[in-house]
Amino acid sequence: MQADTVFAAEEFRARLQAVRAEMAARDIDIALLSTPENIYYLTGLDHWGYFAPHLLIVPADGEMVLITRAMERVTIANQVRNARFEGHDDSETAADMAVRLLRDRSTKTALGAGAVEMVADAVPGEEPRTLAMGIESWSAGLPHGLALALKDALPHVAWCDVTGMVDRLRLVKSPAERDFMRMAARVSDAACAAAVETIRAGASEREVAAECHRAMIAAGGTFPGFGPFIRSTARLGEEHTSWTDARIADGDAVFLELAGCVNRYHAPLGRLVHIGHAPDEACRMAEVCRRAFDAVLGALRPGARAREVYAAWQGVVDGAGLSHYRRHHCGYAVGIGFPPSWTGGNTVTGLRHDSELEILEGMTFHILSWLMGTGGGDYFLSNTVLVGGTGPEVLTHAPMGVTVR
Repeated sequence: MQADTVFAAEEFRARLQAVRAEMAARDIDIALLSTPENIYYLTGLDHWGYFAPHLLIVPADGEMVLITRAMERVTIANQVRNARFEGHDDSETAADMAVRLLRDRSTKTALGAGAVEMVADAVPGEEPRTLAMGIESWSAGLPHGLALALKDALPHVAWCDVTGMVDRLRLVKSPAERDFMRMAARVSDAACAAAVETIRAGASEREVAAECHRAMIAAGGTFPGFGPFIRSTARLGEEHTSWTDARIADGDAVFLELAGCVNRYHAPLGRLVHIGHAPDEACRMAEVCRRAFDAVLGALRPGARAREVYAAWQGVVDGAGLSHYRRHHCGYAVGIGFPPSWTGGNTVTGLRHDSELEILEGMTFHILSWLMGTGGGDYFLSNTVLVGGTGPEVLTHAPMGVTVR
């Protein structure tokens, strides 16, 4: 899909303008971005080719330059309208290409004359000018060797870490992005319904996964960053594993967590499904989970702090006699995601007990009301929630009560 059919050109321009404002505030001349989600955010490049390093050169002025393997030329020509493509062959790396471009005075028109003059070899007898260049030090798209190659080849550069600079801008969704989140939520609901319908005694986890994937694709979704996660009783404690050939048995509980994906935007949800019957303690925990979820909705408003949202969740849990139980968060920001994650990269922006993150209109979170391993029953539910101007909008609508199959 072409970038200018996913978002209007004006939206990409506004995003680039916001990034450049951040660069100016930090006195950065050029930013080298390597996080797939951030490259997508600025250019619209949506493919599986991110397994190989990409570099997006963002100068303070002039056009952006996107560096990938040369073989991606057709994909980028079809999708990217606002960055010049430079492809490297497989005998070199993205770092080799970037250095060559940055040191070549002939590229000054593209990257900004001042920037290239500073990177190019200093004139003999003159003190070299120092270029301030930002790099995402904590990007999964930036291998250690590639970062070293860049720094070794550009000795006159003052390097600074811009990890999180673009990610923070991505937290607040535009109206168009919110629409994609709603579309992704509808895919999630369809996938959840198909999975729950398939879950039964005697079915395999693999069968459930197959129907879940089928429903995702049929409902208009594309490949998600994660999952779906499908685990029955013997593996409930495993955090990030999915289906096996295991058969579901009467009395099992089946963990189901998935996210529909539309134009790279994800709307996760999760449920625990009981087979045959639900134990009394599970029903009690389900009620606590629902009340705790509702408490999060009450706290998740513009101007609140993430720690206050977590405190609302924990307060319900404590009031239910579970003050010993603590979670690392009660939700996290979601939106753009590429494999292997729907969290938006290799970090998690969580609603933690110690987070001062300000909740803003347009943020979207995967809210998890999770009570597993409490010693008094297991249950969890989760939904994607959009922060509106006056309060939260729950985007995913799978039934939240105790489900027995």
